[in-house]
Amino acid sequence: MTASATATAALADTVPAAAPLSSTPLAAQRDSRPLRLITCGSVDDGKSTLIGRLLWDTKAVKEDQAATLRRDSVGKQNDLGLPDFALLLDGLQAEREQGITIDVAYRYFATDKRSFIVADTPGHEQYTRNMATGASTADLAVLLVDARAGILEQTRRHATIASLMGIRQFVLAVNKFDLTNYDRARFEEIANEFREIALSLGIRQVTAIPMSALKGENVVYDGRAAMPWYEGPTLVEFLEQAPVRSGQAVGFRLPVQRVSRPGESFRGYQGTVAGGAVKPGDSIVVLPSGMVANVTKIVTFDLVRNAAVSGDAITLVLDRQVDVARGDVIAAIDSQPQVGTAFDAQLVALQPDGIQPGKRYWLKAGARRQRVTVRPTSLLDIKTGVWLAHTDAFAMNAIGKVALDFDEQAVFDPYEQNRATGAFILIDPDTLNTVAGGMITAKRANVGGLHAGGDEARVVLTLPADLADKLMATELFASRRHEADVRRMSASEAADLWKDAGGDI
Repeated sequence: MTASATATAALADTVPAAAPLSSTPLAAQRDSRPLRLITCGSVDDGKSTLIGRLLWDTKAVKEDQAATLRRDSVGKQNDLGLPDFALLLDGLQAEREQGITIDVAYRYFATDKRSFIVADTPGHEQYTRNMATGASTADLAVLLVDARAGILEQTRRHATIASLMGIRQFVLAVNKFDLTNYDRARFEEIANEFREIALSLGIRQVTAIPMSALKGENVVYDGRAAMPWYEGPTLVEFLEQAPVRSGQAVGFRLPVQRVSRPGESFRGYQGTVAGGAVKPGDSIVVLPSGMVANVTKIVTFDLVRNAAVSGDAITLVLDRQVDVARGDVIAAIDSQPQVGTAFDAQLVALQPDGIQPGKRYWLKAGARRQRVTVRPTSLLDIKTGVWLAHTDAFAMNAIGKVALDFDEQAVFDPYEQNRATGAFILIDPDTLNTVAGGMITAKRANVGGLHAGGDEARVVLTLPADLADKLMATELFASRRHEADVRRMSASEAADLWKDAGGDI
């Protein structure tokens, strides 16, 4: 019998009988957007083991991987004779030697209903920055808790970071439940404690599941034999029904990555759509300059398209020559991001030197890099969940609120509305280290006692094309560009307007 067959036989003896997973080819499922999730929590809560079990039970482990896992698990098998599932994730030598997760490991698996991309994140406090990286792209967080130890400070920290990263769906996986003799009262105690923490973070979508990742109970197969009182879903059943975070919370956004000019007759602006949708004929505005134009063509690598949506990599062609550079944002004219020099943000300090008040850093958001001064305003007390006034330096792994003051106009959406255009990193100009990851919360309306203006003070003028061109060429418009947008009316629109006004064409 082969190593993989032996592993499969051992597995069959430890899980309840269940209907086999569908044999539908995975290639047919990869066309739909997968659910992205992370596992997080404190040290030794079983994150890598849980994902390894998911991969094993969903048949995502190939025969050669199973054989390698069996070989690498020699001397590490548990009392059930099963391999060390964590080795499917912990690939670094230091991870295997110490039995911990250091770097983020991404894995793919699928069921007959859905495909998934899962990130295994480290639990140690010193690797919190890697956990933040995994959370930044996730739709859902699986927060593990050792049923014996309960909720710890690092559990709170990971839940807080995940919520700051915009994750609003949590699975509380009460793991190693077999070691508590499947005590229902213990499960309910932990679930109720976490729900209180979640409410303080603004999280209302919490599903608690008692499980044993090692035995596979309530992971892919149900654990009713050991927990007849639990009537909720298994982890996989819940994940199959969980919604994917929408990219349509704001209007059209295209952070410009590159200006394409292969010849005199073509100029296009390339990037990945970061929100909303666009089609030929739509009016757009280029920020921060405020120049307005209409979309004439949407080009991809192999064809011309009649529309593009969030996640599409496109080249946008406009109807007039405008000054667009790498780092600019092309947005829907009727749903624009915020433009200004002062923003409020929350961030996580990622380096031992922390964040120094008043220091100027490089802020990188998408393809933009700008100088910014950072002023700490408050610090989160992880143990109590209370924001404390704080104007001193932030230590490593601190979660705080800051005021950002830019040297020039910056363009952002609130992170809650658009992760792609609301996130940033801070870079120390002296060491070039990434010292923090942050999320924009709002534009500051008052700077130095003066009203900075907001979107409500901005007007849109719709004019015939020739008149619009003349207006935008004037010095007066150039000096008031931050207050108004000009939309160029097409010839048909002008004719309809003239008729409505009683004219005779």
